[in-house]
Amino acid sequence: MNTADLILSLSAHHPLDSIEKQHRLDTISFMLRNPQSWWRRSTQEGHITASAWVRNRTNTHALLLHHAQLDKWLQPGGHIDEIDASPAQAALREAVEESGISELRLASGGLLDIDVHPIPARKKDGIIEPAHLHYDLRYLVNATRDEVTLSKESLGFQWISIAELGRTAEPSISRLAHKSLSTRPQ
Repeated sequence: MNTADLILSLSAHHPLDSIEKQHRLDTISFMLRNPQSWWRRSTQEGHITASAWVRNRTNTHALLLHHAQLDKWLQPGGHIDEIDASPAQAALREAVEESGISELRLASGGLLDIDVHPIPARKKDGIIEPAHLHYDLRYLVNATRDEVTLSKESLGFQWISIAELGRTAEPSISRLAHKSLSTRPQ
């Protein structure tokens, strides 16, 4: 993965508000501190993750999944694997894996949003993973069908009105909804 190209892309990104602006600065700073390992789960401070804001065919609803481990309703996404050519491709791969919708496509325009959030310590496969940060790069993805087949990572799914999410969701999801509403279908 090309660190310099991604930093340029992040630098050119237009944040919606001061919170996202700070997330962008924190993400760039993190990448500069970890130029060879920013996507690796072994980086103790945290790592870059990638998620997909999946809009339905009519661009009126977004897909949220009930994340089993975090017990939260979130957009599909996750860790970047070595096979991923870019965070955008990781977001698309994760969305397909978690939703079962193979007919997903990245919308033109690239990066939609940047979010930094804490992940609590947890025990996985007998090993304690310490608390860390996810520097989440969020991409707009369009679905050509609405039928979802959940992976074992999720307990449920909902297609929720983007307008409703803009009014009622927690700030990070609400920001995605507002941006999605102002982004033309592609």
